Amino acid sequence: MTILAIDFEASCLPRHGRSYPIEVGIAGDGIDRSWLIRPHESWSGWDWTAEAEALHGLSRAQIEREGAPVEQVLTELGMAVAGRRVVADSLIDQYWLDTLAAAAGFGAPFVIGHAGALFDEQGADEPRISAAIAYADASSPARHRAGDDARWLAALVASIMGVTGAMQLA
Repeated sequence: MTILAIDFEASCLPRHGRSYPIEVGIAGDGIDRSWLIRPHESWSGWDWTAEAEALHGLSRAQIEREGAPVEQVLTELGMAVAGRRVVADSLIDQYWLDTLAAAAGFGAPFVIGHAGALFDEQGADEPRISAAIAYADASSPARHRAGDDARWLAALVASIMGVTGAMQLA
C-alpha cells in the first residue's frame, strides 16, 4: 500500500482555544501538494493566536484572501489521497481533518494514522529512527508550513521503509 504524509497548520493549538485548520499539505508517492484553507463561517469567533501565526507565518488576512473554500479543499484532498494510507506525526491532525470535513458538511474521507504505528510495523529501532530523522532533516530543512512538514515526514517514512533512493520528493 502506498503511504502519504499529511500535515495541517492551524489557527492555534487546541490548548489555546477552539482551533481550525488553515493549511493542509500532503507528500509522498510522487505527490507534493498543499492548500490554504479559507476560514469557514462556522469558525467565526474561534481562536487565533499570535504564537501560531509566528510559527507558520500565515496571517488571517492571507488565508481569507488566498484560501480555498473548505468544500473544495476537502474534495481535492480526498481525491488526492484515495486508496493510499495516510500518516501524520501528530494525533491532532485527525481533529483538524474532522473539523474541515464538518465545516464542509461531510464526514472525513479518510482516517489519518500515526507514523509511530508504521515505525512499529517496520520494527524500526532507535538507531534506524534517528538515521531516518537525519535523512528527513537533510531532505526537507524548511519547516512549519503544511507542505514543508508533509515533505519532511514523507522523507522520514521513505527512509524507514527503505525506499529513499526510489522515492522522489518535489
